[in-house]
Amino acid sequence: MGEERRGPAVRVARWSARNPWKAIIGWLVLVVVCVGAGAVVGTNQAGGSDFWVGEAGRAEAIATEGGLVQPPTERVLITQRGGGQVGESAARAADDVARRLGGLPSVDQVQAPRTAQDGTAVLVTFTMVGTAKDATAALPDVNAQVEQARGGYGDVQLEQTGTVSTSQGNSAQLGSDLLRAELITFPVTLVILLLVFGALLAAAVPLLLAISSVGTALGLYGLASYAFPDAGGAVANVVLLMGMAVGVDYSLFYLKRVREERARAGGRIDHRTAVELAAVTSGHAIVVSGVAVLVSLVGLYLADDVIFSSITTGSIIVVLVAVLSSLTVLPALLAKLGGRVDRRSVRKNGARPESEQPSRVWQGLLRPATRHPVVTLVVATGAMLLLALPALGITLRVEGNDTFPKTIPAIATYDRMTQSFPAEGVAHFVAVQADAGQADAVRRALTSLDQRAQADPLFADTTEPRLRSSADGRITTLELPVPTGANAEASIRSLDVLRSTLLPATVGAVPGARYAVSGQVARSVDYVEHQGERTPLIVGFVLLATFVMMSTSFRSVVIGLVGIALNVLSAAAAFGALVAVFQGTWAQDLLGFASGGFVSSRIPLILFVILFGLSMDYQVFVVSRIREGVLAGLPTRRAVAEGVTRSAGVVTSAAVVMVSVFVSFLFVGLLELKQIGFGLAVAVILDAVVIRILVLPSLLTLLGHRSWWPGKVPVPAAPGVAARRAEHTLR
Repeated sequence: MGEERRGPAVRVARWSARNPWKAIIGWLVLVVVCVGAGAVVGTNQAGGSDFWVGEAGRAEAIATEGGLVQPPTERVLITQRGGGQVGESAARAADDVARRLGGLPSVDQVQAPRTAQDGTAVLVTFTMVGTAKDATAALPDVNAQVEQARGGYGDVQLEQTGTVSTSQGNSAQLGSDLLRAELITFPVTLVILLLVFGALLAAAVPLLLAISSVGTALGLYGLASYAFPDAGGAVANVVLLMGMAVGVDYSLFYLKRVREERARAGGRIDHRTAVELAAVTSGHAIVVSGVAVLVSLVGLYLADDVIFSSITTGSIIVVLVAVLSSLTVLPALLAKLGGRVDRRSVRKNGARPESEQPSRVWQGLLRPATRHPVVTLVVATGAMLLLALPALGITLRVEGNDTFPKTIPAIATYDRMTQSFPAEGVAHFVAVQADAGQADAVRRALTSLDQRAQADPLFADTTEPRLRSSADGRITTLELPVPTGANAEASIRSLDVLRSTLLPATVGAVPGARYAVSGQVARSVDYVEHQGERTPLIVGFVLLATFVMMSTSFRSVVIGLVGIALNVLSAAAAFGALVAVFQGTWAQDLLGFASGGFVSSRIPLILFVILFGLSMDYQVFVVSRIREGVLAGLPTRRAVAEGVTRSAGVVTSAAVVMVSVFVSFLFVGLLELKQIGFGLAVAVILDAVVIRILVLPSLLTLLGHRSWWPGKVPVPAAPGVAARRAEHTLR
């Protein structure tokens, strides 16, 4: 086939191989420009309204209109060292803290110190000026004043918690955890690649390209955030995770194919020619794989959620950059480095770069699927379905203070504070809008609501109603604290009672009044409900788009159906394992987490979309090798055996690299990232072992020539003729 009929990806890769310095310098310039641009423009952070969802969002909108948004609130807990009843020293310390904080321009209001009912603690509560971002910037000044007060009272303990300090503590802990994960990921990945390639330079190339791709993507993400605001959280972490996974994989697939091309030619072709030949096969497969991942990721935009939009944007950018690097700078580097990326034995003795004979181990592992396809398919599929069963009992919640690592001082202080002051923890936030003439009626209704809530054990006791009204009297808010955590069943029941019974019976009786409930519990419940409504649309889009992409790429409707069926199977099994581990308590000590009895609500969609993309990664490369054999005239059974065994080494190596990256996230304290890492690691293992070695080969063997319907592929030739055709095609 002439070069003029090759696709643009092949032409780009060939140009890079023939003009290596231009491609390398161009890549370096791109990396520097993107990283620099990202540093200069910064990141556009999402605002409060970007996170509004459901009824909780409506309540926030009403409160915002009246200037009654809950301000950033901090608290200083004062207890006696060694425990027991607080004394005069604690009271003096509380007064000192209140006086110091009251003198700061960043502090709006300081409440009078309060002593717990059991006399074991004193609490100083204060609100800060401006938004959470303003409060975060001013927090060091607050911390300094608390620290100065702490030094004057040796017999009492002063601890701080609140919306800002908790967030800061989480960020600091996450940064420390991620640094530790990276210190594990990079060396382990390098060692794995060194074992795979047998040459330090060959091992370093994929790792360096992946790191540069992640840096470039993060710079571009800063620019993109002005179109898709950054929701913070785990975006950068997901970009790192995806970039390392696909970046290393694409480089590994390409480099291994270059060695294989030289081996087939018996060393009679140079490295540049081998790089160009690899562009026709692995280069094309990288593009198809990249498109598959991108198609899956695009579906997350349908979630209509700023967090998913941020994650999707970052992931799409890093995959695009990884594909670009694999088609430009990677061929250029391989062509320029030449024999220096070969194994030492090859460079020293002139041996073949790679063995052309498939491993006997892989042939043995594949034998059940090709010789007994029905039994293998039934047993393997049944095992996957059994593993998926726990997913039917999945419980979704939004992670909060009750699941954040207790090693964070602000979280540990929060737990102790809510034990002594239950009303200072979780609270429902009721917002009411009515005509100004109805202001008194609204306040009476909310006062009645507060009294009814006080009589219900689902709500916490307060000394007086926490009412606030706007200057024009049109909007009034009420806080109703609950004595349990945001994800506790009792808190969720209290929200249901409030929305379905208490509010209609009180505020609902005020003519023309509009009301809604927000707060930690409401935001969690409404967020999960919103995602549940969007999930069928996202899943349907990903399945349909993936089917179209696979069917078009391989000119086979059957391959398209097989692809989505197997991906759904592996995703379901991964979900089942995730639920079995994280909703129970048996693995807490093993994996270092405190089970909240639920899975983080964002996990299912994130895992489904990423897993679908990464699973397609393997299927594209394996099915591409099988199709090469079929197009050369091999019977499908033989082509399956050849394709799977010949790709086994590189796909397994890629899977090991991916798993090592994902497993490193198990060392992160944040439960959500821990669940993402676990789910992805399990899915890749299942996909690389069960799906690729057992389910896919047995299914294609059973389907035979029908696997490629309605595409036109050669009728299987006689064994000798087929072998010669295959050899000619592969060359």
